[in-house]
Amino acid sequence: MKQVARHIEKDSSGYVVLIPEEAEDMWHIYNLIRIGDLVKSSTVRKVVSETSTGTTSSQRKHTTLTISVESVDFDPGALQLHLKGRNQEENELVKMGAYHTLDIEPNRKFTLQKAEWDFIDLGRLNLALDPTQSADVAAVVLHEGLAHVCLITPAMTLVRAKIEKSIPRKRKGYASQHEKGMSDFFDLISQAFLRHVNFQIVKCVLIASRGFLKEQFVEHLMKYAENQGKKITTEQKSKFLLTHASSGFKHALKEVLEDPAVSVRLADTKAQSEVKALNQFFELMSTEPDRAYYGYKHVQRAYKEQAIDTLMLADSLFRAQDIKTRKKYVKLVEDVKKNDGKILIFSSMHVSGEQLAQLTGCAAILRFPMPDIEEESVSDTEGER
Repeated sequence: MKQVARHIEKDSSGYVVLIPEEAEDMWHIYNLIRIGDLVKSSTVRKVVSETSTGTTSSQRKHTTLTISVESVDFDPGALQLHLKGRNQEENELVKMGAYHTLDIEPNRKFTLQKAEWDFIDLGRLNLALDPTQSADVAAVVLHEGLAHVCLITPAMTLVRAKIEKSIPRKRKGYASQHEKGMSDFFDLISQAFLRHVNFQIVKCVLIASRGFLKEQFVEHLMKYAENQGKKITTEQKSKFLLTHASSGFKHALKEVLEDPAVSVRLADTKAQSEVKALNQFFELMSTEPDRAYYGYKHVQRAYKEQAIDTLMLADSLFRAQDIKTRKKYVKLVEDVKKNDGKILIFSSMHVSGEQLAQLTGCAAILRFPMPDIEEESVSDTEGER
């Protein structure tokens, strides 16, 4: 993400001018823009004109609009954000108060203005602007005929390439056709791998498959890279970790990341710290349930006793249209932070975030057992009106 300008007042109001450059930037923007924010961007408006004879014609004209956001729709496939709202500034093509939809997409500059930039917003913005926070884990999951080349970032799992190829069956008299099909398949994966994996940033490369397919692919990759003049060095080879996956589908990454051997290797990456914390939470629910609670009411009660060691929240809670709900969770984060608690915000685009969302999106690992919390029967929705 490129920041063109930033002006935030002492009262936390202000604006930033941004240009999204990567797919992940669009996810960050989706988490930054909320109902009531002002967004200014170039757009195209259909203008209908009528001649003196009564005939009409229409043409599309470029203009710049500022809208007050009323709805946000994110299309991760097309990498577009569709913002709908009312026009807030005089414009020769669009009346004040008229509805319009702005599309935010990569390489298109826009201005985001907020009445309040809280520290969650500023943290998200700084994360998006810091190039050192790029993906530090690459992964290839594959089975015969299907592979996914992925980058695992602090916010999400990005599929950089999906490779599908029909492989002839390995039958008597047709072995050479099978081998040729596999070689072409490995070529396609290798090409995508070399295009998307930056060894200067990536700390670990996971290659996962059933059986010996992963070893065959890595051997092919080394030869392919050398033939392309991009020889993989001994230092880069040391970043490879071969492990088991049940398939070449993206969801197989979940089991890969949960593998203890993988966990040890990825211990210093942010994505893995979230997976590790969630696994610890589930383990405590089974072995020491008085130290693992979820749901705002129970977690808030634990905070009052200064018992929270690790607070885990889904980023969807901070996209709540109800300002009161968002502020409630922002305050919880601030309070836990003051008591030296660890804060982990999970992305709903990450497999660990999907799991946390099933537990209300709010969970905590406690420093010490609190059995009396379980006795409270108040639900998350009771008493919050």
